[in-house]
Amino acid sequence: MKVETLRWANNHLEMIDQRILPASFEYLAYDSAASVAEGIRSMVVRGAPAIGVAAAYGVALEALRLSGLLPPARGKAEMGVGDAASTPSLTLPLQGGGGNVADFDAGMEAGFTVLAQSRPTAVNLFWALKRMRAVWEQVRDQGNAAVAQHLLAEAHKVLAEDIRINRAMGAFGAELLPDGARVLTHCNAGALATAGWGTALGVFRSAVEAGKKISVIADETRPFLQGARLTAWEMVQENIPVTLITDNMAGFIMSRGEVDAVVVGTDRVAGNGDVANKIGTYMVAVLARRHNIPLYVACPLSTIDMTINSGADIPIEERSVDEVKGFRDYHWAAEGVRIRNPAFDVTPAELVTALITEKGVVRQPDRNKLQALF
Repeated sequence: MKVETLRWANNHLEMIDQRILPASFEYLAYDSAASVAEGIRSMVVRGAPAIGVAAAYGVALEALRLSGLLPPARGKAEMGVGDAASTPSLTLPLQGGGGNVADFDAGMEAGFTVLAQSRPTAVNLFWALKRMRAVWEQVRDQGNAAVAQHLLAEAHKVLAEDIRINRAMGAFGAELLPDGARVLTHCNAGALATAGWGTALGVFRSAVEAGKKISVIADETRPFLQGARLTAWEMVQENIPVTLITDNMAGFIMSRGEVDAVVVGTDRVAGNGDVANKIGTYMVAVLARRHNIPLYVACPLSTIDMTINSGADIPIEERSVDEVKGFRDYHWAAEGVRIRNPAFDVTPAELVTALITEKGVVRQPDRNKLQALF
């Protein structure tokens, strides 16, 4: 099954509502920067690459809205998987939607701001906003309607490039996994976390495509259960053998020799190679090192932040305590208990066997090796 996490359809951005998977499958439609920002914040869409693509479309949507070229979104979109083009076509009219330039510029600045504030840890968000701002600055004297069309075309490019990059990472990563490998992964770094194919799960898909037999061990990934709800679902859809475990089982199965490798994604890599990923990754990394199991991090170059010296400088998002109290409408925690809910932790570079990038595999990452990629 081909999963399109984000797609351009009916002149709107449509995104799979990942909060309700796997029980329900539906697309939600978005028509502004503010609505996309809320979709990112509320985790309708999640995963650093997918957040970056969504943000690019959020900028384009705001330009289209301010130009008067965009009808309001309908909310729930038509459901379906794989029924839109992987690279959307530019279907809006090329004329119309003039408007006051000063108001347009002020609206665009507000759109950039609301998107930047949606989630602080995923560097792809800021990478995409910087890229879209550069296009805006380059064409802003061509009129509001033309600016909007240029920004939409750039968002389409961001989506298509993400899929190509995931494919390249998958090919490099597949070479690291022996035939018959039993691979543990944390959170969801699959097609649902990207524009398609996936980073860590893309490695698994590429290995299977190359004829290797691998099996996946997905930990549930408390508190939002991305492993149980999303990774397991993706692997089942593709008939890749997958076993779901609780988060606190990882050390047990490693000690019994049941894990050959760990492959995860990342939301930001610091200049020294420290890796920020879903909370619990650091714990898995420590256990993997204790049991001499390689830890590979699938990481597009857009996720490497050379402006950050180390993981200590990466902002860590604190999410609602309601996610820890229980799940959806059911709460099991005692009333009045104090709760922490950081969404990410940092794994030191010394625990990372290699980064898997679209330019190749970087073993024992450090600043010099990462700088050479750019």
